[in-house]
This record gives sequence, structure tokens and C-alpha cells, in this order.
Amino acid sequence: MRKNFCSLFKKDCQIMLAGKFFFVALGSLILYTLFINFGYIHYMNAELYNVYLYDPQGTQQEVSDLIHPVASLEELDAALSADTNGVGIDASSGTPAVVLYHGSEKTDNHSADYGLSLLHQGNVHTTQIVGTNTPELKQRKEMCSELLFIEIIAVGFLGIASVLFKEKQMGVIRVHGILPFKKSLFITSKLTVFLVSDLIFAALMALFNIGFHEAAGILPDILVQTGILSLVMALTGFGCTMLLNDFRQFSLAYVVIVIFASAPIFLSANTSVKMAWIDWHPFYHVYMGLKNACFGMPVTNPVYYICSACGIVILFLIVRAAFHREMGKEG
Repeated sequence: MRKNFCSLFKKDCQIMLAGKFFFVALGSLILYTLFINFGYIHYMNAELYNVYLYDPQGTQQEVSDLIHPVASLEELDAALSADTNGVGIDASSGTPAVVLYHGSEKTDNHSADYGLSLLHQGNVHTTQIVGTNTPELKQRKEMCSELLFIEIIAVGFLGIASVLFKEKQMGVIRVHGILPFKKSLFITSKLTVFLVSDLIFAALMALFNIGFHEAAGILPDILVQTGILSLVMALTGFGCTMLLNDFRQFSLAYVVIVIFASAPIFLSANTSVKMAWIDWHPFYHVYMGLKNACFGMPVTNPVYYICSACGIVILFLIVRAAFHREMGKEG
């Protein structure tokens, strides 16, 4: 059985090399790295947060020249609506209160501390340390987790389908239907190739964009979450390929699944749009697990891993049944 698996694994690697899959993955890695380091970070750090102060009683005597005073709460709200990265300070009650973009449930502590620090000149006020992540490192980790999630959801799902449709056209599945080996090895080999590929991609993505020193401690947790997502998407792509007749039908399923697996998650996780049913969305928990892993907060709830394992096993059984059905058709 080991010899059969090694032969299948070698064959799958050759097919992926011939199909330029590894080349596409390398291109994606380079593109994402350039975007994060020379596009996203440069744009986000182009200037400091604008800070707007509403202080009708003049209670704040020592304020920085970087602060923009406003004459009313309406003007403060308008300024923050136009500048969603800005920080508002309402000192109308005598005590400064930080006001961030309306609708946000998670206060950005870096922004809040920066805004409050501008209420004092010189070294009178010391900014509170709220974690080990600098604003730039925080942005790197957020974007790295989001792009990694997108890469595995979209490219990984499409990659296994392209390989399988090519093998169906070449009659590979028909040949494997009559060979004397355990048919589950065919599926396991495919899963292994894509799993190893995704794990290598995730490791390089973290090292290049978060940094070796920071990534070293969190990399095992990132790889665990990547492995869960990779297996789920590879099995889903495998099943769709077996159940659908051609790549045109698969393209429609691809669009539906990718939108379902990404759009509501990014809206709920990164905007003020909150969907009541999002906690029932399986990919939401995987995405948050991957994102939290990038910030050094791995999932410790055993229920999450039990549900993930059960889901992968159920998908494997469905895919195996669909594969046997396809071999029967081909035969």
C-alpha cells in the first residue's frame, strides 16, 4: 500500500508541475508579498491618524499642534465619517472620551492611545502599552491572514478541480478503476499534495510578511488552521468535480461556494455589518481561528477541533462515494 501511495503521490506532483500549479502558487506568493510590503503597508502608514477634538469648555490646556479642533459634535461626526481612520475625542464633559468611526464594536487601542497622547505636550503623558504588536505589525498580520484565507479558499479549490478534470479527460480515473489497489489512496494522495503545498505556502507567507522572529512562535498554530482549511477545500473541490459533468458547471459552483465562504465572513469580521447567523457559518470559525493564530491566540476549545475532524471525515466519506460512482460510470 505504501508503494502504491508513493507512486500516486509522485504522479500527482508531476501533473501539478505540468499544469503550472506550483508556478501559479509561487506567483501568488510573490504578488501578495509585494502588495503587503510595498502597497498596503506603505498606504496605511502614509500618515499618522488624524485626531479631532471637541472641547467647548477648553478643559484641555496642553494639546498638540497635530490635533484638529472642531466646533460641535455634528462636526466631529462628519469628520470621522469622512476620515474613517481618524480618532475623535469628546471632552465636552471635562473628561476626554475617545470616539472612533461609528458602528465599530472593537476599539483600536493603538489609535485611541495615540489620540489621547496628543492631549499632552512633551513627556507629561506616557502612552499606554496595549500589546506587543506595533500598528505596522498588526496590519501585516491582518492582511497576511486574509490573503492566506483567500488563497486557499479560491486557488486551492480551483486547483484540485483543474487537475481532476484533466485526469477525467485523459481517462486516468477509468484506469484506476481497474487497478488492484485501495481506491481511497487516490483521494488521499490528492489531499496530501494540496495539503503539503498549502502548508508550505502558509509558512512562506508568514515568514516573508510577518517576519522570521515574529512568525517563529505562531507558525505552528497558523499551520494547524491552514491544514484544516486546506483539507476542507480540497475535499469540497474533489466532490464537486466528481458530481459535475464539466468545468463549465464547476465554474458556477466555484463562484457560489467562494462567495458563500468569503463574503459574509469578511463583512462580519472586518466591518460593522454583523449577521445574526454568522456563528453557524463553519468557515467563519476557521477564518477567525487562522486570524487569531496570526496574533498568537490559538484556538483552545476542543469542540472546535472535534467538529473540524468530524466535518473532514464526513466530507471524505461523501467524496469517496462520489469517486466510486464516477469510476463505475467510467467503467
